Amino acid sequence: MKTRWCLFVMVGLISCRDVTRSSSITHQVIADQLVDAFYSFDRDSLQTALSEAKSSQPNLLYYQKWAECGHYQIVQRNQPVQKNDSVILVPVTVKDDLMPALEIDFQVTDTFHIVVRDGMIRRVETSSNDPDTYYEAKAWVRQNRAEWVDKPCEGIWNGGPTPCDCIRGYIKGFQDFVKLKKVIAK
Repeated sequence: MKTRWCLFVMVGLISCRDVTRSSSITHQVIADQLVDAFYSFDRDSLQTALSEAKSSQPNLLYYQKWAECGHYQIVQRNQPVQKNDSVILVPVTVKDDLMPALEIDFQVTDTFHIVVRDGMIRRVETSSNDPDTYYEAKAWVRQNRAEWVDKPCEGIWNGGPTPCDCIRGYIKGFQDFVKLKKVIAK
């Protein structure tokens, strides 16, 4: 009798593990679909993927257009990481117009933090590993070339109306920042 009970318990545990693995695979598929929608630069596809994540839409839709106008190109789509039962991280390394404007040989990795519950995306946040020079240059542009970014970047990361003008202003400002640094270095 004990042997049968142990087998029953073992079969039950194996089944539970398979359910967890299946859930993880499903989360990865859902996360991959979101990243595909983001980098398709098709607003409608991304909005559909975010249909149950309304609070994430303004940020992600703005960022999608920013990325499109900054000519983001996927260099490497890294392996998704299942952080817990509802959060999956998808790191994507990109080439863009920002780093060349800073004359930096660096490719940024953006990480999508995707919350999936009941088979639906509920929230998405992003983070990146931008180098310190990027933040230094951004602050310099806001202080010294505000006319290029103040108005165009109104509502930045919150559904603002002009993400293309915003990123172009920063790119132009980054180029001036680099020129000034070269003059100072001489």
